[in-house]
Amino acid sequence: MDIIINPKANGGKAVKTLDKVRRILAEKNVGFNVWETAEPKDATKIAAELSEKGSDLIVAMGGDGTINEVLNGIDAQKTTMGIIPCGSGNDFVASANIPTDVEKAVEILLTATPKPTDYMVCGGVRGLNIIGTGIDVDILKRCKKSKILRGKLQYLVSLVISLIKFKFYKFGVVGNDGIKKEKEALIACVGNGTRFGGGIRMCPKAKIDDGKLDFVIAGKLKKIKIPRAFLKLMKGKILEQDFTSFSLEEKVKIEFDSPVTVQVDGELYDNLDFDLSIVKGGLKLIRP
Repeated sequence: MDIIINPKANGGKAVKTLDKVRRILAEKNVGFNVWETAEPKDATKIAAELSEKGSDLIVAMGGDGTINEVLNGIDAQKTTMGIIPCGSGNDFVASANIPTDVEKAVEILLTATPKPTDYMVCGGVRGLNIIGTGIDVDILKRCKKSKILRGKLQYLVSLVISLIKFKFYKFGVVGNDGIKKEKEALIACVGNGTRFGGGIRMCPKAKIDDGKLDFVIAGKLKKIKIPRAFLKLMKGKILEQDFTSFSLEEKVKIEFDSPVTVQVDGELYDNLDFDLSIVKGGLKLIRP
C-alpha cells in the first residue's frame, strides 16, 4: 500500500491524521509506504511514478485536491485507488460513502473490495467530483486570496460576496447534433459527485457509478431573487428552481466567446476546453 499525503491539508491537521493511520496499520501488521507532497501537482507525479512501477494500491490522503491529483496520476486500468479523507471540505467522499472518521475509513480500506467508479475527462484533465465554470470559479478565486478564513466558512463568505458582484457568463451549449444553443447563466457544471464547497449540493441527484453526467445550469435571474436562490442551493433544492436546467448526459461541450477558467474538483485551469465526457466504471475505487 502506497499512501500519498498532502501534509498541509486542512490547515496542517492531516499530519495528526497520518499519525493515527500509522498506528492503526502497524497494529494490524499492514505494510505501507508514505509519500508526502511538497508543492501543487506533486501527488500527480508521485502517483504516476508509483503506478508505473506496479503499485497495486495507491491511497490519496488529503482533501478533494489531493484526490484529484492522485486520480490524474495513476494508471486507472492497473492501479486501485483508496481514500483516507482529511481535507476541510471532503466533498467527493460524501458521494462515495467513505466516512471522515479515520478508523472507519481505514477499516473500509482494509476490508472493502474495489468498485467500478465513473470519472470525467475535461480537456484531457480527469475529475471525480464536479467540473464547472461561472460563479464557482469566482468563489474559488476569492478563497485562494483569503488569508484569514478557512474551510466551509471561507467558501460561504466568498459565495455571498460573489453573488453580490458576479456578472453572468454567456456561452453556447453544443448538442450531439452539433447545434449550439446560447445561454446566459450563473453557473454551468457537470457532476459525478453531488456537492462542492464543503457540502453545497449543486448536483444532488448525481451518482458516481450510473454512467451518466449530471449537467446543471443555473441560469440568469434577477439580483433581487439571488438570496432566495442561495437558500435553495444550501438546502440541495437548486434543481427545483425555474431558472435551473438539468439533464443526464454522456458528453457535454460548452463554447465561450473568450477564454475562461474551469474548476475541476476545486482545482483551477485557465483556457481549458470545456469538452467533457465520462469514463464509465473506469476507476477501481475502494469504497463501501
